[in-house]
Amino acid sequence: MTSNELALGGRAGWRARWRQYAAQWAVFFRGFLEHPRMVGSIIPSSRFTIRRMLEPVDWGRCEVFVEYGPGIGTFCRPVLERMRGDATFIAIDTNPLFIDYLSRTIRDPRFHAVQGSAEDVEAVLADLGVDSADYVLSGLPFSTLPGGVGAAIAKATHAVLKPGGAFLAYQFSSTVRDEAAPHFDRIDSGFEWLNILPCALYWAWKGDRPAS
Repeated sequence: MTSNELALGGRAGWRARWRQYAAQWAVFFRGFLEHPRMVGSIIPSSRFTIRRMLEPVDWGRCEVFVEYGPGIGTFCRPVLERMRGDATFIAIDTNPLFIDYLSRTIRDPRFHAVQGSAEDVEAVLADLGVDSADYVLSGLPFSTLPGGVGAAIAKATHAVLKPGGAFLAYQFSSTVRDEAAPHFDRIDSGFEWLNILPCALYWAWKGDRPAS
């Protein structure tokens, strides 16, 4: 292959990646405009936030991973890369725009995109023949959810988690910690500056955190 052919191939690859990024951003921005109270940020989470948020997950033991408000899949792909081949990933979002996008772009038999509410997580899992989850991740903005919804989500999340499981949340306020506190035995916290905007990180454990 000549240097000109390599250069043309590189430019074509760059254009394809740019088109993909533009398409993702357009879907995310439209979803934010349509449901601003249900989208935590207009900018997807950084790779630093993703890495920090997922650090405590024991991927060798994880059989079922659930995400609330997956948006365009910023966390979905990193989670799928880490998961076991026989594990299940269930993404729940109220916005049909995001569910349609994820269903079209993530072709992985372990992945299930479901339109629904996080409050109904037990019913969503039951419909898929799943009893409980090892981890539940959420980027839903608890500080802007309608009254009572955050508390209901925290309660339902605790109910669906296995003993030793965890509720993982990245937020711009401490509301999720306050909503989770009555249900969870321990809540660890952190902060990620390398994100737009910098965000708080929470890991709420049901029972004792399993030894690695």
